[in-house]
Amino acid sequence: MKVAVLVFAFLVVAVAMLGCSGGEMKEKALQTVAAYDGPRSIWDIKAIDIDGNEVALSKYKGNVLLIVNVASKCGYTPQYEGLQKIYEKYKDKGFYVLGFPANNFANQEPGTNEEIKEFCTTRYKVTFPMFAKISVKGDDIHPLYKFLTSKETNPNFAGEITWNFNKFLIDREGNVVARFSSKDAPESEAVTQKIEEYLAK
Repeated sequence: MKVAVLVFAFLVVAVAMLGCSGGEMKEKALQTVAAYDGPRSIWDIKAIDIDGNEVALSKYKGNVLLIVNVASKCGYTPQYEGLQKIYEKYKDKGFYVLGFPANNFANQEPGTNEEIKEFCTTRYKVTFPMFAKISVKGDDIHPLYKFLTSKETNPNFAGEITWNFNKFLIDREGNVVARFSSKDAPESEAVTQKIEEYLAK
């Protein structure tokens, strides 16, 4: 009888402890959700293109994307040429480069959207989708870059944008599957191997 009572008492205490632990875990989970107030899927995001039209990124669902924050007066600006090359190489297989001009680093993208478009098309013959100038870090960060750089939505490749021409590879389901630095040339083996890997899936 005493053993049964002791076992019952132990079970009551264990359940109470589990309840408390579960409550704490739930509270922490709610705090995490509250800390991130951005989009939960890349397909939920909208952006303005270089011509001023609103574009739902869900338009690109089912394709592999390389998202790049670009600038016209940067040492890495010649990467526009490589971006155009890989776009032309893979576009028929379901691949897009999406360029997002940003002036967050050393005032290296000071122009208007019209000036940026003129520069890209004239100098580098860019035909991949270009978007209106945005902020990729700070208090005015665009929802797309909030999604790309937050640990809550991109735990494997999170972290602030470090400079112009950081690159994120997105698979056909909208997952971030790779990140490349400014130093990684778009046509480099490291980048193209990953593109081909996810195009094949």
